[in-house]
Amino acid sequence: MKSHLMFAVREEVEVLREKISELMDRISLLEMENAVLKSHATPETLASLAAQVSANAKTPAPGGGGGTTN
Repeated sequence: MKSHLMFAVREEVEVLREKISELMDRISLLEMENAVLKSHATPETLASLAAQVSANAKTPAPGGGGGTTN
């Protein structure tokens, strides 16, 4: 029973490692894309985006939070 459980855990760890690797690659791609977009945006556009981010940070998320969904 213990060996079966350990095997299942090892499999799950491997799946999670692969997912982490995929997400890290995605983050790198999005960071590069973000840098390119920022370099081509006007100062007014960047200021507007900063204001939107600031406003969104001050308002709670819809639904009130308090739980997780999977």
